[in-house]
Amino acid sequence: MATSPDPLGVRGVRRAGLGTLLRVVRDTHDIGARARLIRRRRGMSLDVAAGLAGISKPYLSRLERGERAFERRGLLEDVAGALGCAVADLTGQPYLPADRATADAMAALPGIREAVYDATLDDPADVAARPVAELARWAQQADAARDQTRYAVAAHDLGTLLTELHIAAATGPGDDRRAALGALVQACHVAGAVAEAMGNQDLALACAAREHEVASRLGDPTLLGLARYGWAQTWARVGARRRAAAIVGESLAELDSADPSAADTGPAEMLGMGHLFAAKLAARTGHRDDAARHLDHAAELAARTGEHNTAWQHFGPTNVALWRVAVDTDLGGGAAVYERALRDAPDLDVLGSVDRSANFHFDLARALVSCEGDRDAEAIRHLDTADRLAPQRIRPDPIARELVGVLDRRAGRRVWELDSLRNRFGIG
Repeated sequence: MATSPDPLGVRGVRRAGLGTLLRVVRDTHDIGARARLIRRRRGMSLDVAAGLAGISKPYLSRLERGERAFERRGLLEDVAGALGCAVADLTGQPYLPADRATADAMAALPGIREAVYDATLDDPADVAARPVAELARWAQQADAARDQTRYAVAAHDLGTLLTELHIAAATGPGDDRRAALGALVQACHVAGAVAEAMGNQDLALACAAREHEVASRLGDPTLLGLARYGWAQTWARVGARRRAAAIVGESLAELDSADPSAADTGPAEMLGMGHLFAAKLAARTGHRDDAARHLDHAAELAARTGEHNTAWQHFGPTNVALWRVAVDTDLGGGAAVYERALRDAPDLDVLGSVDRSANFHFDLARALVSCEGDRDAEAIRHLDTADRLAPQRIRPDPIARELVGVLDRRAGRRVWELDSLRNRFGIG
């Protein structure tokens, strides 16, 4: 009797066990193909898996076949939860670097890991530290590079910076110690962002936890709000939505009385960033009304603070408008989101942030890809723009890689721009 094709070796994987499964999964480029392998290894039917993920059986089938894209992070988390696996099992992260700059950023991760895992605030390394003012300037420069998605620059020798800031925070005199703690919050925030962008979520969580510990000891409401915002985001990236919601909820409660018209708008800006992330988290779980409520709160705060950039977060009306595009895309707005964004035409130059500009074009590409192929040419254009603006941010992103693959499969003919994206992303 003839056997049916088994191009991904599913029957062999069933015989070989979980170790082989994970190796095969990580060698598979598409998220949908990984999802199918894991679902079959679990012995789950499409009906059961789709029901647990809260989507229809035909939709999951199309995702597995690569006919629909995982253009929403929430969908990725839902499917991972349904299959009882980690998000990274579906994405295959971390990826091999597609370019030299990304490779340089990844090369900094062992130094960051050693600095965070091998020291505490009360037991730092026994080495000499530079003056706190010098270390604080270094942390500020690293954060500025992060905002421009120059992760290789931001991460250069970052482990050394973290180590020396731990020493200064533990052993310096009073004023120096507080300054070191503030700079250490910033350096941990940079380290977590680099680790997350490079697909190392465990290290990103460790950096975020240390950032929160340092900010809590310092007691500065702005930096504590920043730390909780970053920590909640990192938990959400690994699918721990309940933990993320608890952290951001705590931040919103503590900053609720922040005055956006005060001389120091930092606490109000962090309150606004908390509302923006809460809106994103609500969108991921399909709570449309909650998402709208949080966006409205953020917009009200931004109207009173104006355009600010405390801790390189760019809180203000422009950034709120960009987050609204991202949230509405996560809610399935599709073409309507894109048309509204074109009509409103936010001025990206106001922010001066490559990170935010690239994310905006990436969100537009996500919205267009959900239109079932009708707007693929425009999606390719925006994805190409996002990648050219911030290659170290976009190329290692699993959703971006998924979009490239789906757009390539849907193309009726060879398209140079798609071939170029595939080559730049290192996708076969």
